[in-house]
Order: sequence, then C-alpha cells, then structure tokens
Amino acid sequence: MPWQIDPAHSAIEFSVRHLMITNVRGQFDRFSGTVEFDEENPAQTKVNVQIEAASINTKAADRDNHLRSADFLDAANYPYLTFVSKNVALIDKNHARLSGDLTIRGVTKPVVLDVEYVGSVKNPWGMTSAGFNAHTKINRKDWGLEWNVALETGGVLVGDEIAINIEVELIKVQEQAPATTATT
Repeated sequence: MPWQIDPAHSAIEFSVRHLMITNVRGQFDRFSGTVEFDEENPAQTKVNVQIEAASINTKAADRDNHLRSADFLDAANYPYLTFVSKNVALIDKNHARLSGDLTIRGVTKPVVLDVEYVGSVKNPWGMTSAGFNAHTKINRKDWGLEWNVALETGGVLVGDEIAINIEVELIKVQEQAPATTATT
C-alpha cells in the first residue's frame, strides 16, 4: 500500500560535534518521499526519500551557506540527498533495521537505520496516518565531506560522525476506483 510522507508532521534532523566540545544541530526543511508499507507484512516495506540539499537549516545563515557550498553538500551541483531502501529486518512487531543506499554529492553508500513503528490511527479528516522514528550515525568522510580546520589546542572544528534522527508521519494514499471506459 502506498503512503506519502507528511512534511508538516515530519522531521529529518542531524547533529555533529563542533570544536570537539558541543553538538551543532540542524535539519532539512524540504523533503518528500513515498513508502510502500503493508501493515500485515512490514518486512516488504520500500522507502524512497528525496531531501533538498539547499534546505539545510542550522539556524545560522553563514554556516548554512557554507554547508550548501562545495566544501560540504555542493547543493548547486547536487541538489538532492536521497535514500532508497533495500531491506527490512524485523526485530519485533514495533522495531526493525532498515537498510538502504544514501546518496550525498553523487556518492552512494549503504546505511542502516534503527526504526520504531509508533502506530497508526485514523486522523480527523478520515485518512490513515502512521508514525515512525528512525536513527543512525554516519561518517561524513565516507561521502567525501572532508572539509575541516585543525584547532590550535588539538582536534578539529567539525566532527566526522553525524547522528541522524528522523520522525515521520505517513499518510496512506487513497486508492482510486479504476476508470471505466465508455462504449459506443
């Protein structure tokens, strides 16, 4: 059954170590995707997400512009980050490991997300909504995101490990009745 991500009730967030002493948090403001999710057979789930690189938002305009530049995401040449699932390994009825390919700056690498199925409900508009949480950690250098500055006290300005946290509300796509053809 096809589902669409509800961007108004979803978030793709990340954090990375800054100056070796704190974490900077950010998010992507624009993304879309579809999920083939069968509640009766969740192991067959398929996920396809597209994230607009230029929508990165860390609440600091200068930093966001630097992250959009060729030093990091190179949003002018690679406008989207994508995730396409390959496998779902069920852990229990509410938890799974979702494996797939993450593409950043034209580089595709495998990632595994730890996913929690929160549940589904009928929303006030008569549609079915389902909620999921997911998280993982990646090394940014695996995608060619190498830029950094050495600190005079040791260490670097930007950590290599990026923690990714996702909250997703899906809305079930309503099935359309097949079109009938008129006969003359």
